[in-house]
Amino acid sequence: MNLLYTAHVPAGDGPHPALLLLHGWGASAHDLVGLAPALHGGNALVLCPQGPLAFEAAPGMLGHGWFPLSTERPPIAAEVEAARDAIELFLDDALAAYPVDRARLVIGGFSQGGFMAYQIALRSPARFAGLMALSAWLPAALAREIPKQRAHAALPALVVHGTEDPLVPVERARESRDALLALGVPTEYREYPMAHEIRPEALQVVLEWLESRALRPGLA
Repeated sequence: MNLLYTAHVPAGDGPHPALLLLHGWGASAHDLVGLAPALHGGNALVLCPQGPLAFEAAPGMLGHGWFPLSTERPPIAAEVEAARDAIELFLDDALAAYPVDRARLVIGGFSQGGFMAYQIALRSPARFAGLMALSAWLPAALAREIPKQRAHAALPALVVHGTEDPLVPVERARESRDALLALGVPTEYREYPMAHEIRPEALQVVLEWLESRALRPGLA
């Protein structure tokens, strides 16, 4: 594998429904794997790669990211593309190494990880059974570069955001929702009175959406 990662591998030979979960800025491959026991009753293969960019998030604390993040400038296209290539290569290797039910493969991410999930899923919608974006954003300029595809209509998306998010204002999530709808992506959008986080009520919506829309056999 080209990226460090953590994995939750359920019992049995498979193939297993699978989730590729991408962490946010300053976190690590361990950040989202803790959700695995709750996802699909613990019976989904959960893969959590780690962003290749390492930096000191706090004194003595190492953080990771997918591309340099700055309040002073928007993401640079070449940096986003390099991160996207790294994640797609990781996914190719993971699909070869693990018994994945490719008809029930979901990609999701938190914050910067959700940004990357948008980029990957919307460019290759036929590859995924669902897209989750949690406290994330899809810049309008990048959304306009994504060609509309027939497969977008078969890619269910869940967008969850906090109305009190100080890092990614809720208006950016609403703009992301509108961009998804413009591409023809069937989108469920939820807001909660929370900050840059995943509260229990938001997680419950994630679990319900996965079972009813993305991981249920025959719906992918």
